[in-house]
Amino acid sequence: MAQTSTTLIATKAHVTTITGSDISFTATSGVNTIKSTSTVLSGSGKLAVFDLITVTGTTNNNSTFTVKSIVSTLEITVEQIVTAENSDGSTSVSLDHTGFVSDKAKGDGYYSQTDGVHTVAYQVSADFNANATIKIQGSLATTPAEDDWFDVSGTTFTADTSTVTSSANFTGNFVWVRSKAQSVTAGTVNSILLNN
Repeated sequence: MAQTSTTLIATKAHVTTITGSDISFTATSGVNTIKSTSTVLSGSGKLAVFDLITVTGTTNNNSTFTVKSIVSTLEITVEQIVTAENSDGSTSVSLDHTGFVSDKAKGDGYYSQTDGVHTVAYQVSADFNANATIKIQGSLATTPAEDDWFDVSGTTFTADTSTVTSSANFTGNFVWVRSKAQSVTAGTVNSILLNN
């Protein structure tokens, strides 16, 4: 089979912290929701699917969550379990955008390829914050859940102000691969490209 080239991330910028005293959490029939009555959570310049957010200012939900879907500009669902918690109207809850994952892409294992050779290329803006990391994660599951992903050794790119492009080769018969950026506080990922 011929090689495939996939864009894991076309462009993705850091989102400023969202703060509101009307943010609540619900878990109903396996759907974990974060919503507000007036604080805008998603839309232009706000949260999107696959964003990583660290929640602070709550009693029970101070943790990191992955945005699973956008219900409306005032409501999102997340991959991880939330504990039901209503807003009290006075406590300020913060949703700090700390990174993101890409959508999954087919790895060599999906195509039953035996060599398992992959190449990834990262390109970030010059103002991408130092010490932010981007890495590749793999999964052997055919329909992976959040817990099915693991870090692929040798694929971590740690940003600094002098290096805006990096690449890595890695080998493995992963069914799916994705990229994950963490500790992002400024700047833009211009592209993450995968070849396998």
